[in-house]
Amino acid sequence: MPASGEKPYRVYKGGRTKGKVPLKSREGDARQRGRSTYRSGDGSDRRVVRRPRRGWTWKRWTWVTLLTLVVLLVIWSVAGYFSVRSGVSDANKRLAPGTTSVLSKQNALLLSSGTNILLLGTDHSTNGQPGRSADQHADSMMLLRTDPSRHRLVYLSIPRDLRASIPGYGQQKINAAMQLGGPKLAVQTADELFGPGLQVNHVVVVDFGAFMQLIDAVGGIDVNVPQNILSNRFDCPYSTSTRCSQWQGWRFHKGVQHMDGHRALIYSRIRENRLNPADTDISRGLRQQQVMQATLSKLASPGTFFRLPFSGANLMKPLATDLSTWQFV
Repeated sequence: MPASGEKPYRVYKGGRTKGKVPLKSREGDARQRGRSTYRSGDGSDRRVVRRPRRGWTWKRWTWVTLLTLVVLLVIWSVAGYFSVRSGVSDANKRLAPGTTSVLSKQNALLLSSGTNILLLGTDHSTNGQPGRSADQHADSMMLLRTDPSRHRLVYLSIPRDLRASIPGYGQQKINAAMQLGGPKLAVQTADELFGPGLQVNHVVVVDFGAFMQLIDAVGGIDVNVPQNILSNRFDCPYSTSTRCSQWQGWRFHKGVQHMDGHRALIYSRIRENRLNPADTDISRGLRQQQVMQATLSKLASPGTFFRLPFSGANLMKPLATDLSTWQFV
């Protein structure tokens, strides 16, 4: 018992603290904020607290995006490969029988060793010459040398009027080999011209008429015209003879020009520049090289790659060749 006069409790004095009174329920709410509470599945009243899932970080989004792009790129590449393979298969069938028997075989891959490819361009346009539409001469002969060690391509144009020894026919203009014996005889003639040190490994025959469609399919090409050109009269663009008699010829201005398939074909067919008397058949070969190089560059562009699943087979239509799909890609 407390002594007489004493209270049964003690009184403590202290200053008041600002803020809310720390009640038990509020402390629990603060600790549980941001968490989800579940009852235990074992039948007891024990509560299980699970932390919320963390959102994806930018690193995870970056990796997922890159992985998705890689998968799409692989799928697109496979689809493009099958499309090109279909076109190459048709191009192999278009090559004249017996041509592959005269080609010099290689034991190495195309990308690992130097390769000689004979490019033959055939053109059935009259080009201002009556009866020329049935002509099977090689209007363009070019030797393409791949050099993987230096990462470059080397072109050698063969003048169409160059006199050479055609096996079985003697000395004639070299472009006659195509008409006399097709690609097979053209390859044999080239081998005899260049000798054993520069034998032809592969051949590609290009139909210039269909080549125009190929250039249009890749969106045209850019060609740097070295000088002003006024051509001889051929392939008049007008429908009346009166208008064609007044027409001077095809004009090309010096500098880089974007050409569609028809204009690129006209440029490669020009045999005479009336503004430059020194222009020869060699100049014509150089123009054909420009068109060929610009087309190959466009075919290797990213834009063409992304169109391969839809246009891969069409790109091979102007060609007849022994090259396989792997050698093309």
